Amino acid sequence: MITLTYQYKLQQTQQQEAEINHILDVCRSVYNYALRERKDWLNSRKSPINSCSIITEYIIPADAPYPNYNYQAKSLTIAKKTNPRLKSVNAQVLQQTLKTLDRAFTEMKSLGKGFPRFKKRMRSFVFPAMLKNCLDNNKVKVNY
Repeated sequence: MITLTYQYKLQQTQQQEAEINHILDVCRSVYNYALRERKDWLNSRKSPINSCSIITEYIIPADAPYPNYNYQAKSLTIAKKTNPRLKSVNAQVLQQTLKTLDRAFTEMKSLGKGFPRFKKRMRSFVFPAMLKNCLDNNKVKVNY
């Protein structure tokens, strides 16, 4: 299977630019929250038993599952029901953000890359399911 990637230079209005910046900001928040959740879980497992400090150690129950992609995507679905900021962005875009984080963790383990870093700003987002006729008259149609 061949995957094609297209890049387009968009000429957007101020309203469209504000919406794109909003989507990027929400994606950044989701990425950083998911990364913090994973870091806290990993740090809670590092403390030696004989020198555990309740002041500086992360205390997460021992039976808490590792926050992998599936766990975090399920939590995202639950959070979207109550958080209007998350509701304003397409669910697939936020799931792709979690997949990006999951890919970074996979590369960290398998390729020996460094630990993923928190994002100050996101530069892109992905719509995995585009419309059949999304290109028309030098315009890109995106439904979200």
